[in-house]
Amino acid sequence: MTTVAPRRRNQAASGTQALRVGSITTVTTDEIRLRLDHRIDLSQQSLLVLRSDLPLVAKDPITSNNPNGDFLYGAGDADIQSIFAYNFDSRWAAGFGSRLIAPTGGNTLGSGKWQIMPIAGFRYALPEISSGSYFEPYARYDVSFAGDPTKRNISNLQLAPLFTLRLPETWFISFYPNPDIRVNFGDPVTGQTGRLFLPFDASVGRDLNDHMALALEIGVPIIKDYPVYNVKADVRLNVTW
Repeated sequence: MTTVAPRRRNQAASGTQALRVGSITTVTTDEIRLRLDHRIDLSQQSLLVLRSDLPLVAKDPITSNNPNGDFLYGAGDADIQSIFAYNFDSRWAAGFGSRLIAPTGGNTLGSGKWQIMPIAGFRYALPEISSGSYFEPYARYDVSFAGDPTKRNISNLQLAPLFTLRLPETWFISFYPNPDIRVNFGDPVTGQTGRLFLPFDASVGRDLNDHMALALEIGVPIIKDYPVYNVKADVRLNVTW
């Protein structure tokens, strides 16, 4: 979703199912992410957007403590985020900020690491295509700085060349709505043969009313030298007030 010039959103929930490469074999991860957003208008052109996420996770890793690969349930790694955005005019906007991720999921349902994630991007409105269409590329860098020393160090660039096209009847389609393009500079993961993960990632959705939108996102790898997932399906319900 938008991180540079967000719409007003105070609460949202999403459900995600992804096949992710685990430490030994393919791991299925089911996730419900509870999200709270708050927007603070600093001036007519600038704003501060605060976000907090709490993922509720079910996954089936095979580890020494879970040799049968049974599903484990609990909270994943929670995070908080702050983004400053500035609207230059009706077409251009830009923003930057950072996200802090805490290892609340422990070593099984989370990364086991504290992480900091600087974020920057810009937004270019495309009213000549349709009202509400825009191009909004953004990048973030995920790096670990503390936590369990036995867990792998995290250091990867994440990119999202987001393009959203508004369609008739309140429908919309977005390409790369999440920064799933990854370049790994950290410790390698099982099955890694290079640094790049490049998927095809798109979502289609509809505004149900002025305060609610529903979207389905699908991601499949094109280049998986750095394995992140095999298939990703994300159903997102956004509720605003």
